[in-house]
Amino acid sequence: MDLFDQISNDIKEAMKAKDKVKLETLRNVKKFFLEAKTAPGANDTLTDDAALKIMQKLVKQGKDSAAVYEQQGRADLAEAELAQVKVIEAYLPKQLSAEELEVRLKEIIARTGATSGKDMGKVMGVASKELAGLAEGRAISAKVKELLG
Repeated sequence: MDLFDQISNDIKEAMKAKDKVKLETLRNVKKFFLEAKTAPGANDTLTDDAALKIMQKLVKQGKDSAAVYEQQGRADLAEAELAQVKVIEAYLPKQLSAEELEVRLKEIIARTGATSGKDMGKVMGVASKELAGLAEGRAISAKVKELLG
C-alpha cells in the first residue's frame, strides 16, 4: 500500500475514532497529495518518494510556524502546530540522531576526499542524496561545516 492509500485509510480510522487533530492533519496532507497528483506533468500519479518530500516539507513548515508562535507568546497555537507535526512524523522514516548523522557524514567526507570548507558543495551533493528523509538539510549543512571547518 502506498502512502496515498495509507493516508486515505487513516483518515477513515481517524473519523471513526473521532480524533480531530489526526483527521484535520491527514486531510491537509491528502490535499497536498492531490495537488501534486493533478499538477501538470504528474500523469495523475504520486510516488512514495514525492509523498515523503511533501510530508517532510509540511513537518518543517509546522516546526517553523510553532517556533514563530512561541516567539510571539502564543503557546496555544504552537502546541496545535506541534501536535500536527507529530501526526505527520509517524509516517516518515526515523530521523538520524546527531551521533549517527556525524558517523554517516564522516564516511561521506572520506569517500569524497573532502579536506576543507571549499569541498562543502561536493560533500553536500552526496550527503543530500544519501540522507534524504533521514535528516534535515539544515542539520546536515551545519554538521558538514563543523566537520570540514
